[in-house]
Amino acid sequence: MFGVIDLPTYLAGLVLIVLLPGPNSLYVLSVAARRGVRSGYTAAAGVWCGDTVLMTLSAAGVASLLQANAVLFDIVKYAGAGYLTWLAIGMMRSAWQMWRTRREQAAEDAAPAVAAEERPFRRALVVSLFNPKAILFFVAFFVQFVSESNPVVGFVTLGVLAQVASVLYLSTLIFGGSRLAAAFRRRRRLSAGATSAAGVLFLGFAVKLSLASV
Repeated sequence: MFGVIDLPTYLAGLVLIVLLPGPNSLYVLSVAARRGVRSGYTAAAGVWCGDTVLMTLSAAGVASLLQANAVLFDIVKYAGAGYLTWLAIGMMRSAWQMWRTRREQAAEDAAPAVAAEERPFRRALVVSLFNPKAILFFVAFFVQFVSESNPVVGFVTLGVLAQVASVLYLSTLIFGGSRLAAAFRRRRRLSAGATSAAGVLFLGFAVKLSLASV
């Protein structure tokens, strides 16, 4: 049906995959908690665009090229790890500033200006694109469920289902994160602690990515 083989198994696997924590979902949650629902969806849009690009590249065979070329894989891998590290450092620097100025009114006035400099869509998009393991995963997972008789429709169907699952999951994170936003605005120490934790997690993602192999 629709170029897909064994749809129930694919959907079951898709749910587990979507619920698995990763840098994309963590970043969307962080943005929603710090800046609200609208900015959270802006970041989520970057994730969805990035995933669409990865799915398209996977269908075109680019992921297989990365899998076959260790040097090219390493270049993409370390570029992605470097970007995640840069984001982590930025989060920790922001948290440090919050700790230092949490009792000063000037910090309250400066916070919106700092947040305005962030570009959630672009950051989420880059985090999504610099994820070679995701490209390899899309190929390894999708191919198993694509019918040889109608591969184009199969890839499109699987991609749409994956995006729907992502929309539902990220929407849950966004509205959950927006509830945290009010608490963060009232308690700068809580905001600083959460931002520090997010930075540490991003460093962990960077280390994990840098140690990945084909």
